[in-house]
Amino acid sequence: MRTLPPGLQVHLESSTTTLCHCWRLTLVSGETLGFTDHDRQLVFDGTTFESEAGFSGSEIESSLGLSVDNLEATGALESGRLDETRIKNGDYDHAMLELWRVNWSDVTQRLLMRKGHLGELTYGNGAFTAEVRGLAHVLNQPKGRLYQFGCDAELGDVRCAVNTALPQFRGTGTVTQVSDDTIFVSGLSYADDWFTRGQVQFLTGLGMGKKLSVRRHRNISGAARFSFWQKPSFTVAVGNQVQATTGCDKQFSTCGTKFSNSMNFRGFPHMPGNDFVTAFPLPGDPDNDGTRLG
Repeated sequence: MRTLPPGLQVHLESSTTTLCHCWRLTLVSGETLGFTDHDRQLVFDGTTFESEAGFSGSEIESSLGLSVDNLEATGALESGRLDETRIKNGDYDHAMLELWRVNWSDVTQRLLMRKGHLGELTYGNGAFTAEVRGLAHVLNQPKGRLYQFGCDAELGDVRCAVNTALPQFRGTGTVTQVSDDTIFVSGLSYADDWFTRGQVQFLTGLGMGKKLSVRRHRNISGAARFSFWQKPSFTVAVGNQVQATTGCDKQFSTCGTKFSNSMNFRGFPHMPGNDFVTAFPLPGDPDNDGTRLG
């Protein structure tokens, strides 16, 4: 149960109200954006809430317990700080969103209605729809270690301990050819799949600072051909400088042969599989001679 601020309580009990909604987005980068469905901009808590962005919200679904509350925020891509390119670049992914009910004639009278993170975001034809997930959705995410064959560490993190800055794991080159979701880069003469599941970061050009996940890497006559999981949201041009970082398929054999890092492998490569669980003894089977298995 919410306790209304005294001023807002009095306003709601009056015969005429002047209420609107305000949305505040706090991006992972720390940037703060504000939007309102009122016809003029409002300012409070150090945030300017733009009126021309055209934000609107769906009905809010609420429930008791720890089930996830959801709503949708929709709007037109009219704000200078809210555009399709930034959506494609993932600038708004997992942003924190606050929904306020505000008395626009006195913004000190306001109430925080919901707080959550942006989930699935779709866009097209100059508009967007963003799913807003309640804070309880974090409780649905797996926590702790996973008992599985593959490694659950991220390549290069503290648990992995591989130094991906070493020359054999990272290199720079120049884009020589561009084709849809594929680029060719000179100066990166590495074996096939060395950078598969890795990343390519653009050091120059319109995508400077952006990273793309590598779907497949091939060595073509001493040059690298990279294909990505999705088409870049920016224009890649011949002559752009890129830096490629190797990837890992999370397998025990790769950890030993590619990285010489078997001691830090964070999976369970010797766990019994389904074939072991469903196996049964057969007469004459040499594996059933009474000795230990493995």
